[in-house]
Amino acid sequence: MIPPGKTIGILGGGQLGRMLGQAAQTMGYRVQVFEPVGPCPAGAVANREVNANYDDLEALKAFARECAVVTYEFENIPSGPLDAIAPLVPLHPRAEVLHVTQNRQREKAWLRMNGFPHVRYAEALDGDLAAVIGQVGRPCVVKTADFGYDGKGQMKIVSDADLEKAAAIFRGRRCVLERWVDFSCELSVIVARSSAGETKAFPVAENIHTRHILDFSIVPARVSAAALREAEQLAVAIAEKLGVVGLLAVEMFLAANGEVLVNELAPRPHNSGHWSLDGCETSQFEQHVRAVCGLPLGPVGVREPTVMVNILGDAWRWQDGRVVGEPNWLAVLSEPRAKLHLYGKAEPRPGRKMGHFTVRDRNLETALTRAKELQAQL
Repeated sequence: MIPPGKTIGILGGGQLGRMLGQAAQTMGYRVQVFEPVGPCPAGAVANREVNANYDDLEALKAFARECAVVTYEFENIPSGPLDAIAPLVPLHPRAEVLHVTQNRQREKAWLRMNGFPHVRYAEALDGDLAAVIGQVGRPCVVKTADFGYDGKGQMKIVSDADLEKAAAIFRGRRCVLERWVDFSCELSVIVARSSAGETKAFPVAENIHTRHILDFSIVPARVSAAALREAEQLAVAIAEKLGVVGLLAVEMFLAANGEVLVNELAPRPHNSGHWSLDGCETSQFEQHVRAVCGLPLGPVGVREPTVMVNILGDAWRWQDGRVVGEPNWLAVLSEPRAKLHLYGKAEPRPGRKMGHFTVRDRNLETALTRAKELQAQL
């Protein structure tokens, strides 16, 4: 067990690191952040911020030696340099987990090898889509193997014209083609697993995306009890098989035929878990701290039905490519059932996650209706 008073190191300085650092400090830990470019949102709430490239092994080793445990807040960190710090300090989740989940090709292959239900896919290691599209059929989605998130690095293919365009865009890049899923909704489950092997799954979230970016997370998810049970069991089994210590977010499709299919894995706090800050007995960030420090995991009961809404840079008022006005913060702050969370980013950009708010109510549909109203007013 790593007790309060010790230092937790966080690789990555975005909003997930910021909220993780806030939870750690509330519990009595010191926090230091390693981020290539500063100042960063997480650094603003940390005891110390280190700015160096991830492949700067000496800086990374010096950082690790000052920590009792090191974790990370996003998966696009080179896994190679982590081998240099693994002998110096506990690293959770371990580098092998990062290696699998940061690449769609390896992630899909791991799911297939271990028998977990997933979307039918094919590998296009050199971007030659025409050679493999027959394995999945059309419509399908081509995705880069590396560095894809929020819809970046992917394209839907329906027609021959789409295929020709995608072939030009993705030529020479490692890709996967995924069969298009006729789904009724998207779900996610965040599982915490401690170094002692204790696991707890947060309630299943129903996620609504707009332009490939998460817009709303709704808890509890409005699906059947059987689907809830299957999604939770799948997520726990994957976390145990991977040997995760910390959090694992498992994104899934609930297909129109009722089948639950795994889409993506993220070994860290997750956007769809932000509802837990206000709607759960233990937030995902406190739970991550508990897991990586070897503490007993906290309870994950829902206080009240909760809806989380992302706030993007689009919420600012723009004119000729310039910001000319702030969002209407008073709309959210005047609502007693709403809680506002801003991430301290230096400047808004369209599509950039700048914050979120949550709405709680004893009636889920009332909470969702009010969340939509506040989003419009914002």
